[in-house]
Amino acid sequence: MQVPLQITFRNVDRSDALEQRIRSDASKLERFHPRITRCRVTIEETNRHQAQGRQFAVSIEVRVPGKDLTAAKDDQDIFVAVRDGFTAVRRQLEELAKDMRFI
Repeated sequence: MQVPLQITFRNVDRSDALEQRIRSDASKLERFHPRITRCRVTIEETNRHQAQGRQFAVSIEVRVPGKDLTAAKDDQDIFVAVRDGFTAVRRQLEELAKDMRFI
């Protein structure tokens, strides 16, 4: 990545384990597209219900030359939301790389 990974926590306490997971998942994205110029990850607690518990939203923005990709996922488990968000971005990168090969 040309620009360092940006991780933002909103209404969520910073966690070393979560931050390490995000850094690991972000570094794996370069396998699917080598020209990633930027990656931003935003994690926030959206709702806190007495009966339903906490709800987390993860937003991932990835920029490659000529294209901006985004994925947003919600879940009660913050690690599941992060996993699903990176899975969605990975799929977009795979599709982009596949389309570029046929041009």
